[in-house]
Amino acid sequence: MTQNMDNKPQVKRESKNKIRVEFERTDLKERLKAKYLSAYFLKNVVWYIFRLLLLIGIAFVVLKPFYTIIMQSFMAAEDFIDSTVVQVPRHFSAIIYKAIIVDLEYFNFFFQTLALSLGCALLQTFSCALIGYGLAKFKFRGAKAVFFLVVLTLAIPHGTMQSAIFYRFRHFDILGILTFFSGGARTGIGWLDGILSKITILPFIDGVSTIRSVVPLLLLSATGLAFKNGLYIFMLRQFFRGVPDELEESAYLDGANTFRTFLQVILPLSVPMMITVFLFAFCWQWTDDFYIPLFFTGDQPSLMTYIARFGEIPKSLTVLYTNVTHSSGDYKKAIEYGCGLMACAPLIILYLFCQKFLVQGIERSGITG
Repeated sequence: MTQNMDNKPQVKRESKNKIRVEFERTDLKERLKAKYLSAYFLKNVVWYIFRLLLLIGIAFVVLKPFYTIIMQSFMAAEDFIDSTVVQVPRHFSAIIYKAIIVDLEYFNFFFQTLALSLGCALLQTFSCALIGYGLAKFKFRGAKAVFFLVVLTLAIPHGTMQSAIFYRFRHFDILGILTFFSGGARTGIGWLDGILSKITILPFIDGVSTIRSVVPLLLLSATGLAFKNGLYIFMLRQFFRGVPDELEESAYLDGANTFRTFLQVILPLSVPMMITVFLFAFCWQWTDDFYIPLFFTGDQPSLMTYIARFGEIPKSLTVLYTNVTHSSGDYKKAIEYGCGLMACAPLIILYLFCQKFLVQGIERSGITG
């Protein structure tokens, strides 16, 4: 044995080998007794059992609601009347899912929502990447103020801006151009105002209504102003700050301009981060319950997410629902469970294929502990 600078005894390799040889030469009974009846072994066993019970308890709390939702959605109508059926259905039936697909036109709304969510997510990913890259790599006056405003959007509830956003797109007018040419604006120069008043081509126009269309969602996504885009810009900015400046300098020496450097050098390096932002944007757009009802007003809008139709009873289940409701009120919940599973299934499948990139992107974003 030797002692280190901290006066702690250390065992040499030769001593370890000697102890191991002597232990192996000991009787089997003595070896088992020394190995499994020691305080160290008992402490490890107790700690292992405690961790196992804790994980089982957490898994039960997390998975129990999902198990209930799945099992009840596959129950037949008579299972809700049978008092002996609790969690496991006695008669497995997919009639709820068949009614959702046929009566509620699931695939029609699925592809409409898919096109809208995919388009908005792609626009948000690219616009937020461009903004985050500018805030991370370029120094300009007011950069900190701009970044502060970006972060501030995370703290402001979007419900407080609902009326202002709706009015802006109800009377949409970029930079007041329509108001100017409709005679609503004056330059203060007499002869120019006289000419403008004579060549008015858009009289009585107070902007153009973009409600009941996808224009507001696409515009907000393309300009980085959509819901939660402040978070995406923050994540991408933190990631781009970790990209070495030497890569950009090399591209500039090769004759590439700023935008080409961003497309050909920066974006290929940030694929995991871009996929993470895309997943967040796509999932949020898929389950959006703010902008969709705000802009797509009316009883049956032309484009509406399927999730907005939750709670509807399919026509083919109306009779069963009426009969079962007198005995049990859980049948409507089963229908809602089926709708929920059908709406979340694409997101679950998407996560299963992209979870590797999602974890990598969050790790590289700088927002983890």
